[in-house]
Amino acid sequence: MTQPYQTVAVLGAGAWGTALAQVAAAAGRKVLIWAREPEVVQGINQIHENPLFLPGIPLNLAIRATADLAKAAKADLILAVPPAQHMRSVLRSARPHLQRGAPLVLCAKGVERGSLALMTDVLKEELPDVGPAVLSGPGFAKDVARGLPTAITIASPDAVLAQRIVVTIGQPAFRPYVADDLIGAEIGGAVKNVIAIACGVAEGRKLGDGARAALITRGFAELTRLGLAMGAKAETLSGLCGLGDLVLTCASLASRNTSLGAALGEGRALKDILAERRSVAEGMESAPAVVALAAKYKVEMPICQAVDAIVAERISIDDAIVALLSRPFKAEGV
Repeated sequence: MTQPYQTVAVLGAGAWGTALAQVAAAAGRKVLIWAREPEVVQGINQIHENPLFLPGIPLNLAIRATADLAKAAKADLILAVPPAQHMRSVLRSARPHLQRGAPLVLCAKGVERGSLALMTDVLKEELPDVGPAVLSGPGFAKDVARGLPTAITIASPDAVLAQRIVVTIGQPAFRPYVADDLIGAEIGGAVKNVIAIACGVAEGRKLGDGARAALITRGFAELTRLGLAMGAKAETLSGLCGLGDLVLTCASLASRNTSLGAALGEGRALKDILAERRSVAEGMESAPAVVALAAKYKVEMPICQAVDAIVAERISIDDAIVALLSRPFKAEGV
């Protein structure tokens, strides 16, 4: 019988990291979450709440917080949940303190700008002896932290490792499904955030539900084209960590990426939107890297290209909409 890991460290105390700490604690694990912000450490340890990133949600008393990365890195299982653009620096800082053989699960969704590295590529470069595993799929942090039903994917080429992660954090209301396709899990999570910004723009511009449905469907075609070109499996892309995550993120203003796009669509300046937020909208950060990957693998991704141009302020929203609607008619499968 597969034995669970007993101690779990969560590196990153944003909303998603806090929600995953809540999941691990509910599964009976001893959980230590690492946070940079002193007020987050104090809030979790004293009032059992993350006041900055997940306010108003009581946290399991088994969750403790620390600002000492070396202390957190001693756990049996590590969940790495920093923003994607900071994953490399966190892994590099944690490297001297990790227990030999301790597995690390990548829980950030994005592509590193500049290098175009997926998070598993970053892991391989920074911690070459650590076997890769990815946690991805459709779930909002507030829902997960409240114990609402959620299904996600644990992807790893090591089936034994994947199953041990499942028994460590899996519960009736938090259902992990196992896959062996790391690329599919990562591309699904990264690209859906970019498409979600486009859906938010359509919401903000009041373009209607039909426009959002078209963006989700054609966005899924873009996600699939890139994923397959990079070696992903079609069934992964059409599963929880691809299509499932895309639908959830694009359908709700609870998504940071969709709400960012909606604010842009309403005509607000990007700098003003970002000044009001603590949490990162990963789609904005990953858009240039996703577009660069599309060019590298010679696949068409016009929606992602439009989002990249909008957030980089190279094109107006109205001009981007006109450009997308003026594209030539063609067969749907192309």
